[in-house]
Amino acid sequence: MLFDLKPKSRREEIFDREKEFEELEKSIERYPLTLLLGIRRVGKSSILKAYLNENPGILIDCRELYAESGHITRDDLIRELQSKGGIFQRIASKFRVKLNLKFLQIEPRDASLREIFRELNELGEKTGKFVIAFDEAQYLRFYGSRGGKELLALFAHAYDSLPNLRIILTGSEVGLLHDFLGIDDYESPLYGRVGGEIYVKPFDGETSRAFLRAGFNEAGVEVPEEKIEKAVSILDGIPGWLVLFGSKYLETHDFQRAMDSTLSIAKGLLLGELSELERRSRRYVGILKAISLGYNRWSLIRDYLELKKMKTPEPRLHELLKNLKKMGWIEEENGEYHLTDPLAKLALR
Repeated sequence: MLFDLKPKSRREEIFDREKEFEELEKSIERYPLTLLLGIRRVGKSSILKAYLNENPGILIDCRELYAESGHITRDDLIRELQSKGGIFQRIASKFRVKLNLKFLQIEPRDASLREIFRELNELGEKTGKFVIAFDEAQYLRFYGSRGGKELLALFAHAYDSLPNLRIILTGSEVGLLHDFLGIDDYESPLYGRVGGEIYVKPFDGETSRAFLRAGFNEAGVEVPEEKIEKAVSILDGIPGWLVLFGSKYLETHDFQRAMDSTLSIAKGLLLGELSELERRSRRYVGILKAISLGYNRWSLIRDYLELKKMKTPEPRLHELLKNLKKMGWIEEENGEYHLTDPLAKLALR
């Protein structure tokens, strides 16, 4: 169902993303490395899971690995790869090939990531290709003691020498992921290695309305057009929020109760994300509050911070704004800054 709150895992469950699927398939055919990018809750993970449901590959949740301890170790990653044994068995059965992955049978401390990638490349030779996907890959910069450089070197090795292995990296903090990969940075192991990039954007107004209509029709529920219009005017085109509202409306059959519940849940999720952001610098949240209140030009943000006793030197303010753009919280147009998620205002009050 379109309004199922669980992440989608089949292509037919995903609304109006045919273009993104086509671009993803072409990129994986053409490039050893593909980036799937977009802001939070826009549907990247669902697209990726649906693709992997049809093609041989595994998915590593980097945010979950990071959340356990605040960093990612080599053994953490190897254990996660070893936990996919059931998926490897299903792939082998589907393609009627013999599974001979030695790394599944040894202790993490005795395994080598480079050797694991070589084994997956050999599996890809039998299945046509094999995909290893890293969801929210910007968290890989917390891998090891060198800011993930060892992994970048491994990716470069796979790019150059493992023709049957494909790597997909998703990221909602697009700028941070680009910085981490350093494809344009001469000192990065991935320097000069061109990959594909697919941007998953929020729905436009018409697509958002069509999505809600389709979800309600699927459930056999009639909803007046003015309520659909009002929902889109509040939630904009973020698929995650539209799904949540649709689900709550099917529970309550009452617009206001459904919207109140949606906004309450959204606020809770966003408060958690803002709390994580504030641990990096309280000025990040100060800047977002300024923008949410309409102080959306550089000089206005500077003055707002000073008023709130967070006076910030000009170079530092430029850096903070640049980082917020890289993390996907804000965008800039004609010198004005805007929140990428309209519901972030709720958590910034």
